[in-house]
Amino acid sequence: MELSALVQALRLEEPRDGTQPPPAVPPAERVLLQIGLHLSEGAGRAPKAGMVRDLCALVEAADCQWLFGGLSPATVGELVAALNGYAAPPTQEQDVADLPIKDSAYAAVAERAADVGSLFLHLLAKLEAAKTQEALGVQVVGPVLCRMMGPIYIFAATHIVERPWTNARSQSVAQEVLALLVQAAGCGSVAEFLRGKNEDEEGRFAAVMGLLKQELTKDTWKRNPATKFVFSWTLPHITRPWLSHYLERVLPPSLLISDDYREDNKILGVRCLHHIILNVPAADLCQFNRAQVVYHALYNHLYSREAPLIQAVLLCLLDLLPILERAQRQQKQARPNAPCDEVLQLVLTHMEAEHRLALRRVYARALPAFVRRLGILIVRHLKRLERVILGYLEVCDGPEEEARLGILEALQCTIEHAWPRMPCRLPVLLKALLKMIWDVHTDQGSTPEPVKAALLQGATECLILLDRCSEGQVKVLLEGVYSSCEENRVRECIRKVQENT
Repeated sequence: MELSALVQALRLEEPRDGTQPPPAVPPAERVLLQIGLHLSEGAGRAPKAGMVRDLCALVEAADCQWLFGGLSPATVGELVAALNGYAAPPTQEQDVADLPIKDSAYAAVAERAADVGSLFLHLLAKLEAAKTQEALGVQVVGPVLCRMMGPIYIFAATHIVERPWTNARSQSVAQEVLALLVQAAGCGSVAEFLRGKNEDEEGRFAAVMGLLKQELTKDTWKRNPATKFVFSWTLPHITRPWLSHYLERVLPPSLLISDDYREDNKILGVRCLHHIILNVPAADLCQFNRAQVVYHALYNHLYSREAPLIQAVLLCLLDLLPILERAQRQQKQARPNAPCDEVLQLVLTHMEAEHRLALRRVYARALPAFVRRLGILIVRHLKRLERVILGYLEVCDGPEEEARLGILEALQCTIEHAWPRMPCRLPVLLKALLKMIWDVHTDQGSTPEPVKAALLQGATECLILLDRCSEGQVKVLLEGVYSSCEENRVRECIRKVQENT
């Protein structure tokens, strides 16, 4: 029987007393199995589109008893997987630099996804209705729903946010599908759906990762352009303490994605690694030398020249370094240079020669955190750090002055932690700070007044700290400058230093 005829038969001959449909209507098991086979075959998309719409009408018209009574969960699972494959973006035989934003193939994917999503909505609604029927109930619906959850979740995650293969309609339908799926599972959120309601309850994340596993290998992860996005969108929903149970499943694909040659993939992988570092106990990360593997992968990215990647890597390293150093202390390993020293040494080397403003801003923003991380041990890097500070104080980096503000903060941290080494550097630092104060005051560019005020405040605080660690030498040296300077703004900065006790 054709699908359209079957839909008509179900609509016209649906029994009102709850008895079985007439024998002329074939069992749902056979119908759904045949549809799944047709969808899995390599036929044209147009016949499949009509089949999906007819199937949607069939599910909508069907009685729950006919649809689920005697239906094998495996049949439903195969059908949902086939529908998910039908709505997935086309596989890529070779890697491409960029996904086509306005490709007709991706436009067709969005339309197919919207149709499949509508079908999933009707199917989930029927399952919810079947739960309340005495002849079916949870004992029949439960196994069917379990086989559907993984593929339907992957479908929703593939289309729920803006991608080259989505449009407003497909995104909206995917959001509705995910919300109804979470509700059908008896959960209050996507995170609860994936990880379980408590630590003892197993969620659906293991099933989802089982489906993604074959597509997250070295040879396959680029063929489906949606796979990396599904993984990276799903991972943040699994937090501490649940994530440690899945560490072996999530760490390899995160490292694999971060090791790609494309910058966007590197950033995606690094963000996944950062989430793992923040949500897995240090003991689990250090087991089997995992933390060292992640460290070396991140360290290699420091040679990149792309500011967004460097920013992601530095933020990730700042959370990983304490874990590595704690593990070394526990193992009583004596190393001439700790990981933090290695990272800072390389960062300072790059900072000293860097001329691109975007990278200078990223480095300068991260530098204070590294100084605080090392504490008094920053004295190991003072010579190079001094050259970097002097060089960055000289150069204006645009209206927001992010680089100079970051360097001023780094200088303050350095003075606080390495104050015994500051008196010998006083002449050089004092000259650089006064020059910067004068440059900021006389700047006629587009720098906003609040930014100028922040720069002057930061320089003044550095002068005050230098004065304290040099036992008042700064006040003495500034007396002549104050008496000869006629600019009120500069005199105000010097006055604050002189009045500070």
